[in-house]
Amino acid sequence: MVPDAVPFEKLSRALVVKLRHHGDVLLASPVFNALKRAAPRCEIDALVYAETTPMLEGHPAIAQIHAIDRDWKRQGFLAQARAEWRLLSALRTRRYDLIVHLTEHRRGAWLARLTGARWAVAPRQAGRFWQGSFSHFYPRASNSLRHTVESNLDALRRLGLVIRPDGKSLTLVAGAKDERAVEALMAERGLEFNEFIQIHPTSRWLFKTWPAERVAALIDRLAGGGWKIALTAAPDAKEMAFIDAVLKSCRAPVVNLAGRLSLKELTVLSAHARLFVGVDSAPMHIAAAVDTPVVGIFGPSGDVEWRPWGVAHRVVASEFHPCRPCGLDGCGGGKVSECLTALPVDRVLAACEELLA
Repeated sequence: MVPDAVPFEKLSRALVVKLRHHGDVLLASPVFNALKRAAPRCEIDALVYAETTPMLEGHPAIAQIHAIDRDWKRQGFLAQARAEWRLLSALRTRRYDLIVHLTEHRRGAWLARLTGARWAVAPRQAGRFWQGSFSHFYPRASNSLRHTVESNLDALRRLGLVIRPDGKSLTLVAGAKDERAVEALMAERGLEFNEFIQIHPTSRWLFKTWPAERVAALIDRLAGGGWKIALTAAPDAKEMAFIDAVLKSCRAPVVNLAGRLSLKELTVLSAHARLFVGVDSAPMHIAAAVDTPVVGIFGPSGDVEWRPWGVAHRVVASEFHPCRPCGLDGCGGGKVSECLTALPVDRVLAACEELLA
């Protein structure tokens, strides 16, 4: 036990801050579960970016979700100042005992000071202002050999909490309305529960994507084995253009749901799929959260840190590029990742067949 452990049984309110993208927020969901188990009488709030709130809505351990809208910056100085003041006032009203800050975002240091929380924990980093803002600091693994879920939970370990092995699962909740909408759509498109493969080949960062013609070839091979394919993607223009390129190269019929589903509806669809195939992205983590087996295709991003969590999965990555994971936006910053363009269809297909078996 750490000498400066926090008395979890005495906590009344806590705030967990995760200001990152959708997948990052979902991978923080075990923190709420573990904290609630240690402090069952504590009200636990979340602070995230507005667009990522669906990742936590309905989470049984969360009392309130507070959101920062990135569009505040575009509304002018006075409008942004008013929005920021409303948020700060709402947070101060909650009178938090504990702030759990899960990134190096400077806002967390300000909140730790301005909310008056007795305890606050954050990643260790240099800087007098940062060092003076928190009562506890947890280390970040320097060798990239620790999964992001474990790194998030390290914040609670530093406070003296022992994490149980069964307390690390992801939590993602879809509503009854989303269930009904997706089930109706599946019936309309001839998709039966657990009898189709979901392929989500895109990411908001296209340098993470496998070439469109190889995605199409994989679809043809899987469809040739008798599987129905549901193709999904975000409604972003670049992702939709990528889907068009895939469809032009496909010979097999595809149920194209790209751009049609909300995040919660995507959650329901993934839960009903027999297998999810996709690149390192939030939808990959969504599939893992609902216990659907995952084939994850990785290029420049680290599969140790970001692999599918808590579910049967296969990671497919190049064996001939020792430079990966480099974290670059394509080789030399050129937006094309050769570790992905060189990845053969047969290897991804073999991973799919292993999980389907």
